[in-house]
Amino acid sequence: MFKQSLLLHACCATCSGFLAQELARDFDVTIYFDNPNIFPKEEFFKRAGEAEKFFTKIGFPFIQSEYNHNDWLTLVQGLEGAPERGERCLVCYHFRLSKTAQYAKDHGFDYFATTLSISPHKDATAINNIGEALASQLGVKFLIGDWKRNDGFKKAMQCSRENNFYRQNYCGCEFSKRP
Repeated sequence: MFKQSLLLHACCATCSGFLAQELARDFDVTIYFDNPNIFPKEEFFKRAGEAEKFFTKIGFPFIQSEYNHNDWLTLVQGLEGAPERGERCLVCYHFRLSKTAQYAKDHGFDYFATTLSISPHKDATAINNIGEALASQLGVKFLIGDWKRNDGFKKAMQCSRENNFYRQNYCGCEFSKRP
């Protein structure tokens, strides 16, 4: 059976392990790890390494972008004090999704998507609106999803426990670590 190709932006193994396997039922999934928001650099490589190890083991192609935290810091300058789920997060979602969409277009993927909306801490409506706007702008389809629905987050956490994934306690950016 022919499956359309999907470039799935992944933020970490915990959020993407279960979802990627579910999406692979209907799509030929490639994992795309592009998260310049993650700080410090060691945290970025820890999350990337965990995801790459898992996805390589189960046979998914894995693409890791360069770590460009300084570009991300420039982008969110002035928004450091914004609350979680506020303007800084919207800018961050857009930055990561635009890079994912552009990579999908440049490399002939049928669809792009992101695991970000599996988290109960992320605004799925905003993420999907950004994805749809980028899809329209670039001419590559976006797979809409609020992946936390139907116990998606709970299933992702179960997959994480079963695979003994490293599980971080913040989204990644240094501004989300504040007390």
